[in-house]
Amino acid sequence: MNLLRKDPGIPTDSFYEVRAECTDVPKTKFKIKSGKTLSVRKWQSAFSREGYLDIGQTLGRIYRGGIHPTIRGEVWEFLLGCFDPKSTYEERKDVRLTRREEYTRLKELCTYMFPLVGSGKFITAPVIKDDGTPIQDPIVLLQANAENLMTPTNQATGNVFGNNSAMSCPKEDDKKIIQWKLTLHQIGLDVVRTDRTLVFYEKPENLAKLWDILAVYAWFDKDVGYGQGMSDLCSPMIMLLEDEADAFWCFERLMRRIRGNFKCVGSSVGVESQLCNLSNVIQVVDPKLHKHLEYLGGGDYLFAFRMLMVLFRREVSFGDSLHLWEMMWALEYDPTLYTLYEEPDDSDRPEDAKGKPKASRQCGKYEREYRRNGAKNEETLPISVFLVASVLKEKVKLLMEAKGLDDVLKILNDTSGNLDARKACSGAMKLHKKYLKKVKMEKASS
Repeated sequence: MNLLRKDPGIPTDSFYEVRAECTDVPKTKFKIKSGKTLSVRKWQSAFSREGYLDIGQTLGRIYRGGIHPTIRGEVWEFLLGCFDPKSTYEERKDVRLTRREEYTRLKELCTYMFPLVGSGKFITAPVIKDDGTPIQDPIVLLQANAENLMTPTNQATGNVFGNNSAMSCPKEDDKKIIQWKLTLHQIGLDVVRTDRTLVFYEKPENLAKLWDILAVYAWFDKDVGYGQGMSDLCSPMIMLLEDEADAFWCFERLMRRIRGNFKCVGSSVGVESQLCNLSNVIQVVDPKLHKHLEYLGGGDYLFAFRMLMVLFRREVSFGDSLHLWEMMWALEYDPTLYTLYEEPDDSDRPEDAKGKPKASRQCGKYEREYRRNGAKNEETLPISVFLVASVLKEKVKLLMEAKGLDDVLKILNDTSGNLDARKACSGAMKLHKKYLKKVKMEKASS
């Protein structure tokens, strides 16, 4: 706390150390400011003696000044719906223990199917063919046998991790297990590319932890499995939450919000529905820009694919991406979040729920706008759609001069690492208000 008083403008880069040789990494624009940033003291004062959280007291501060890095993980757990603000300290302790036990069971099952899970190692080469036949890949054998990895289970079953045991590994017949094993090497390839500019990932055990969580999640959510981009979304969780199980459930709560983006139906990916939403928003708030992009052949808005899939991880620095996420979650916060997440059959985003209550101070500002405009019984568009729209509006002059899609991509690529997260969020709120107003007027006149 004294640190905050002495220096009200501490850049968050100091909390997420970058490797010395990485000199071209974007610098954060977000700074910790006394009186604006949610501090440890302000966070603790929002709880009653029993542990009930007045989350409405913190949402505005998070939006205006972000969260101090030392408490980011625990605040995120509430923002993402891991815990009910109306629960006590003891109730949350019990929930956390139950979840940790459940993660342990999930991980043990994955270890039984593929013993490298939880071993501190991971793979980057395929281990199985589409028909379930094991692949005798020397890279896998090398990675698996590093430091003479050998367990009683491997010795008994002749699994892929013994000396030349891949030769005797039986063919897999279970389609679900085959599909899961087919993703493991892709997870490994993505893990070694994720946030490699950070000192945190110089430690092999942190890379292995990221691989473990993603491998377990791919089994846990078989409908979605694993998709490229998930490693970027999961990476901050293991940096902010020391316990692997806590990081897993925090990531799982985030995925509940955006899992539809990764779900494949036929030849299409779920994020295409969000691109369609983006198209509709731009058509309403800036018809000229939409018409020009259509003329260039970009009416499907595929050029915005990456922004929506990994929530702007490429457009801002690492520290700014965390600040942007927490601003988004604070603005979207729905007090029924935890209840909805705990419904056993619920797999949709909480925004899709019907009959939400009236706006209250326990809601985020973005959520309140929807409720005030009577949009509670319609699909609530995620704020990420309006964030992309705000980026396009910020570049509207350049985009209107674009002669082709290559120009559009170049204009947006120039944004990478340079986007002002705070400004983009503010722009998204303005566009959201404008969009709701215009849609309401159109309905009234029809």
